[in-house]
Amino acid sequence: MSEINVLGEAYKKAKYKVPGHGPRNIKVLKDALMDIDGETESEMYGKGTIIDDFQEKMAKYLGKESAVFFPSGTMAQQIALRIWCDRKGVKKVAYHPLSHLEIHEEDGLKELHHIETILLADKDRVIQQEDVVSLKEEISCLLLELPQREIGGQLPDYKTLEDISAYCKDSGIKLHLDGARLFEILPYYQKTAAEVSSLFDSVYVSFYKGIGGIAGAILAGEKTFTEESKVWKRRHGGDLISLYPYSLTADFYFEQRVGKMNQYYEEAKELAQYFNRCHGVSTKPLEPVSNMFHIHFEAPKEEIEGILVAIYEETGIGLTSYVREITKTTSYYEASIGELYAQLPKEDLKKVFQLLDEKMKTIITL
Repeated sequence: MSEINVLGEAYKKAKYKVPGHGPRNIKVLKDALMDIDGETESEMYGKGTIIDDFQEKMAKYLGKESAVFFPSGTMAQQIALRIWCDRKGVKKVAYHPLSHLEIHEEDGLKELHHIETILLADKDRVIQQEDVVSLKEEISCLLLELPQREIGGQLPDYKTLEDISAYCKDSGIKLHLDGARLFEILPYYQKTAAEVSSLFDSVYVSFYKGIGGIAGAILAGEKTFTEESKVWKRRHGGDLISLYPYSLTADFYFEQRVGKMNQYYEEAKELAQYFNRCHGVSTKPLEPVSNMFHIHFEAPKEEIEGILVAIYEETGIGLTSYVREITKTTSYYEASIGELYAQLPKEDLKKVFQLLDEKMKTIITL
């Protein structure tokens, strides 16, 4: 068995888990549907009260005229950018070098829609206004991901967002929000979802990340935009005969958890402090700006895996099921705080970091 499987198996066996809301098993769906009347009529091909009501609710929450439920964010975002490109007649968009569209979608935007992408900013920092202003090529749309997941969930300051939004409006550039984790950043900005969304022409949000649903996304904007997105959803094969298992689950967990984002954020900051007190361990950002952040180790992936397995077995607390290599001597993983953190026995958690610190000291002094 490989080392990463050893870590994964040790994590599964741990009595307590630090990140997330719990296992992604069938119970997630069963709990959401438990109190739904079995005679409730489902929607068909995106039409019906059950989905219309949720779409209207999310449009209001995001402060937009209209919203459409999609089976995936990948589909929703490619369609949003295609619409903005078609309207302007310029098949060019700009986004961060580590955008989900660039590194996780097998070039879907380029292969399916023949849209050229321009990468803005250094990959290790967020996009700033000067990056946008210095663009030499004409683009139809700028995509901003908030937070920037691949660099630890970093965020620009809110004034920067306002300045970029104003510049885009003046320059005839549409601004799209990759808000997969929009709910999670609201406590840091101290803004409502509608206030943040008002800076953008179109907005995407996810319902399986911080919310913990099984799948699904909302794309919101002006009504002419969302009506056009429905046509593209059909073209992409996204108009399943029924999406209610996704939309009902999204609505159920949205109601349960969107009001807890500040709790998760404060708990993430607490957890980051534990890590940052350990030798050879640091978080990125140093103080999280949402419930998600990265943990970096000044040690090889294989050594960290061995340390974590030993800690899990001694304490019964699992920190992560994986570690990724950065270089031959450094490694990291990503943590997202949810429902499980509040259930942890704090004395046992302190023991985890006492052990981690001791074991990291041994490695670093060798």
